[in-house]
Parts: sequence; C-alpha cells; structure tokens
Amino acid sequence: MSFKSIIQDMKEELGSISRKGFDVKFGYGMRSRSHRVVQDSSVPVDAFKQSCWANMPPELLRDMLMRIEASESTWPPRKNVVACAGVCRNWREIMKEIVKTPEISGKLTFPISLKQPGPRDSLLQCYIKRNRSNQTYYLYLGLNQASNDDGKFLLAARKCRRPTCTDYIISLNGDDVSKGRSTYIGKLRSNFLGTKFTIYDAQPPNAGAKVTKSRSTRLINMKQVSPRVPAGNYPVAHISYELNVLGSRGPRRMQCIMDAIPATSIEPGGVAPTQTEFLHSNLDTSPSLPFFRSKSTRSESSGPLSGPKDGVLVLRNKAPRWHEQLQCWCLNFNGRVTVASVKNFQLVASPENGVTGQENENVIIQFGKVGKDVFTMDYQYPISAFQAFAICLSSFDTKIACE
Repeated sequence: MSFKSIIQDMKEELGSISRKGFDVKFGYGMRSRSHRVVQDSSVPVDAFKQSCWANMPPELLRDMLMRIEASESTWPPRKNVVACAGVCRNWREIMKEIVKTPEISGKLTFPISLKQPGPRDSLLQCYIKRNRSNQTYYLYLGLNQASNDDGKFLLAARKCRRPTCTDYIISLNGDDVSKGRSTYIGKLRSNFLGTKFTIYDAQPPNAGAKVTKSRSTRLINMKQVSPRVPAGNYPVAHISYELNVLGSRGPRRMQCIMDAIPATSIEPGGVAPTQTEFLHSNLDTSPSLPFFRSKSTRSESSGPLSGPKDGVLVLRNKAPRWHEQLQCWCLNFNGRVTVASVKNFQLVASPENGVTGQENENVIIQFGKVGKDVFTMDYQYPISAFQAFAICLSSFDTKIACE
C-alpha cells in the first residue's frame, strides 16, 4: 500500500469524526446557511481507538499528520486537520506542534485562532452578512474571491438595545447568540449617542488585564464559568467617532485605542499578546483545545501596558482623497469594496505611534459594502478576527451626532 493511499484511508476513517465529533464538541464546522450547534456530547472515538491507527509508531503518525496538515490548506478540506486534533490527547499534542498560528500560517484552523493576531504580510479576507430582521451579524472566512455567497462561518453577533447603551453580543454559535451560552467570547458596548464604543473580551487578553465589574456574572448551567478565571468583561479596545468635517460625502472620522496591544507590535520584530487557549470551559463539557504560542509571538507581559515605550496601539481611519473625475472622496480598497457607503473605512496606525512614510499607509483593517447587507472585512497583524469584527460592528450604528 502506497503512502498516499494510507493517508487517504485515514481521511476516510476520520470522516465520521470530522462531521460528528468536532461539530458536536466545538460547534465550529462548515456552516454558511445553517449555524446550528449540536449539544450532544457523545463522540464516536472508541471505534477509532480500536482501529489500526491506534498503535501507529509516533514517527510515522507525525509524518502522516504533517502531510494531512500541508495538503488540507483551505476550507472545507481543512476540517480533516480539526478532526485529527479531536481524536485523542496524543494526536492533539502533535497537532498543536504542527499547526501554526495565523500570524505565521495565514490560516484560521481552530476557534482560538479567532483570538490570535492575523498574518503579518497580507490581509486575511472575510465578509460580514447582516440580517435586519433579527439584528444579527455573521462573520465568514472568504473561500472564493469572486463570490461572497458561501464561506466558512466564524462568528456571530446580535444587537441588544438597552435604555442607556447598545450591546453587540459576540459568539461562536450562529443560532444562539447570548451571554449565557458556553460559546460567548465577548461583546461590543456603545454609549447612548453611539459615538463611543468599548470592546470587551470574555477572558483576559494578557497577564495584566483588569476585569470590569458588571451587574451580572456569566453563568453556564447555573455554575460559574471557571474557578481559575474570574467571570467578567475585560476591556481590550476603545473606539470613538468624531464630527465628520467632510459631511456625508466622506468616511466617518474614527479612532481605535487598542488597550491590549502595544504600539511596538507594528514595528519590525514587534510582538502582540497571543491567546493560546480558551481558559474557561466555553466549549461545552469537552476540554478546550489549546493552541500554542510560537517563539516569535511570545509575550512576557506581566502587567498593564504603560509608559511611552509600552504605549498602546492607536488606529485612525485613513484620510480619503478627492477624485476629480468622480467629484467625490475616495479610498483605494483594491477591488474589495464596490458600493459607496459612509460605513466604509480603512484603519492605519496613528502618527502618534511613531510611524511615518510607508508604514503609516499600511492598512491594518478595512471594511466596506459590496451588496445589500453584505460587507467585506479584511485584517492583519496585530489585530485578531474577534477584534476586527467588533470594530466593524461599531460602524453599523447610526451616529446622528457625527453626521
């Protein structure tokens, strides 16, 4: 039997685990039309343990898993990589070493990768679909540059209006978006006027993060989330919108203060905090799938960012340029945005971070309209998909005071 046929047999045997195992445990399969998460915790792994793959020599097993990871580079085939990590502890430890963070690989594989910074040298292309009827927003990983009709479901957010503010609850589950569910990972909160926003992470982004007190403590099945992690909201970014001197013809003026990311992260060799696992048991009763922190992305932060050298990263929207032929203000989205909208924006590092020249023109996040209730969202290092999604959600709010 050839090596290629051995790998193919392994993929076929992993098929049932890929569909029933990982989707059941993590609720993170390929879902574009349906975002249902099965709550059954039974995983058909016993049969696999009794198969011929259980006693495979470690060297051969590692080689085969490396070949699978290298061959399944895009979704939906990449679900085989996820299935391998969910077989047993031994396989999971090997996959932790093989699969790289988005910063290095440019790929989103496990749920924790949504909390990790994106690639350094390119924008990771995603898109957002808005459902006006239930005020819900869905984030997808783009699989086809020519179409936004299908994609890998990543996150969902539901808008909740309150007397003095508006909350956007962000979850890994597209069908049940609420703080009380185990798939809740954070939220975006606005002030009464919709001009100032705060992004909260459900778990500490770094060792020095401080929890914000809340009237409610997030519970799962009437139990505290985890005795190791205090339940609460950890502010990771603040967004503010200012008066638009260009009127409705130009993009809004916005500023994002990334409290959890140092300004030095955008410099050559700079690093940003990288979460390696879900510290709480937010994936039902199964153990969380930890990710690893590579040597190039290790952060030894022991406290909150402070001081001039350890100042936080500040992002501002890129100034538009006047187009003489079109007689309007324009931004170059490189074909990723096709519909003019006041919501469209590009964020670059603020000059106060010490960037000049070409570095000041490097787009870290861009967001724009391409159709009715369809928007593209592209991001790169040092911002994560979760942070970028929350920043883009702030653009959907009506801001009467700024327009």
